[in-house]
Amino acid sequence: MRFSLQSLIFFSVMSLLVVLGHLYLYRRLFRDTAKHPHWRRAGVGLMGLLATIMTGGWFVPRLLPGDTASVVSQLNWVWMGLAIYLLLAVLTLGGVRTLGGWLKRRRMAEPAVAPVVDEERRQFLARTTAGVALAATGGMASYGVWRAYHPPVVNEVAVKLPGLPKALDGFSIIQLSDVHVGPLIQRRFMDAVVAQCNALKGDLVCITGDLVDGRVAQLAHGVGALNNLRSRHGTYFVTGNHEYYSGDEEWAEALTRMGITVLRNRHVRIGEPGASFDLVGVDDWGAQRSGYPERSYDLAAATAGRDPSRASVLLAHQPAGWREQALKAGMGLQLSGHTHGGQFFPFNLVVSAIWEHDAGLFREGDSHIYVSRGTGFWGPPLRVAAPPEIVKVTLLA
Repeated sequence: MRFSLQSLIFFSVMSLLVVLGHLYLYRRLFRDTAKHPHWRRAGVGLMGLLATIMTGGWFVPRLLPGDTASVVSQLNWVWMGLAIYLLLAVLTLGGVRTLGGWLKRRRMAEPAVAPVVDEERRQFLARTTAGVALAATGGMASYGVWRAYHPPVVNEVAVKLPGLPKALDGFSIIQLSDVHVGPLIQRRFMDAVVAQCNALKGDLVCITGDLVDGRVAQLAHGVGALNNLRSRHGTYFVTGNHEYYSGDEEWAEALTRMGITVLRNRHVRIGEPGASFDLVGVDDWGAQRSGYPERSYDLAAATAGRDPSRASVLLAHQPAGWREQALKAGMGLQLSGHTHGGQFFPFNLVVSAIWEHDAGLFREGDSHIYVSRGTGFWGPPLRVAAPPEIVKVTLLA
């Protein structure tokens, strides 16, 4: 794995936020709820341990043997999800308490004198806030975990593809994206996803990047479930940013051995000689920024030699290049992922504000892009307000 200055800055900033967040949780859940020194020392120890797990969990697993690395990663991501919702709950409830107190003082219209502090009442309110926050976090996180591991929803869309031969009207593509096979998503999940895909009886299966989070030696068994995918025209794959973190060339070779066609800045013809369309695949849009300029997005190379009047479907992990590249190149449909649709509240709102094409089907002129919310998840095993999906796209002439 390559470490850049950008990565080090990101890690430093995130580590600082982790420390500050755990200090705040210690204050609200331990210091404010009881004065007993043993309780407070327990809080310091617990929050310190959890902060260490979270910061170390981003890079330590790469230095550990497989089973140990898996346990550390699972602890890291599970606690991160809980901590996010716990912070949101405590901050929200604390804000409500502060606002309520301010409004009460305004209604009383008393002179500006120092209020009498009722320690018992303040401690009661602190304990109530902590209890409600823990209950709300437990409920939200439980639902999020259930939704993340529950079978993905199947979203079916129909897209009119310019230039598609009449003989291919109704051709169906099953899209998987952002599965993130790794410490938390393993063979059992993959077997269920493959069974869902096969039940849809698609003509072609595509995987639009971020299939894995780990090396071939670690994840070959889980990813091996893809050997059981069935479709008339086979399975096709393009790289996402996480493939570069996990060894993109090794994974390209491994997937090829499984019978999956890897499209790295090239295109293939799908169908019979008299009735076909071009399936175009590009490497990840962000590969150059990640330090892989020699293996990055190159639509010009991918479309070299093709007849621009032919129907085309572009597989590209990120939706970022649709307007700048795909539309200008005349791609009729782009299938992407990467955004996860935000994955869980409130990040779904953030992603929606950042990405013009955050999730779902978008159209401009005769061209379309579908951005998948992802089939698996990355990081915390949570899916709230952004359920995982398998997409079935039906092409219309």
